[in-house]
Amino acid sequence: MKMFIKYIKRSENINELQVEEPRLPQSKSYLKIIGIPFFPNGKTQNHLNTSNVENILKQNQIFDDIKLASRPRVIKVSPKSDMSIVWINIWDYQSGNKAKCLINRCFNIGRYIATIRGANMNPGVP
Repeated sequence: MKMFIKYIKRSENINELQVEEPRLPQSKSYLKIIGIPFFPNGKTQNHLNTSNVENILKQNQIFDDIKLASRPRVIKVSPKSDMSIVWINIWDYQSGNKAKCLINRCFNIGRYIATIRGANMNPGVP
């Protein structure tokens, strides 16, 4: 495989920067994270948003080799609850190995313990 990549990159008519590294075919896996507070600092003015979630995912080592397929979606569990559900779509192998490694894993967010669950495709808010 490496010989093939070198040959393509040396070709005269192909721009070296446009040649991507080979990888296995990918599909999307759908996960939800529960146990994250909707108001992370306890202040009702600043609720959890997608950029906060992306920062949380970057800081946890269990998400090191995970790439998001789309922006996370944050939904408040109920009007009276202070907890949220975060829906994430990740790029995964067709066998779903990355998602299988994440499902039922827990990680800390401050003093809270968040749990990752498998989910069906979530179209989001219409």
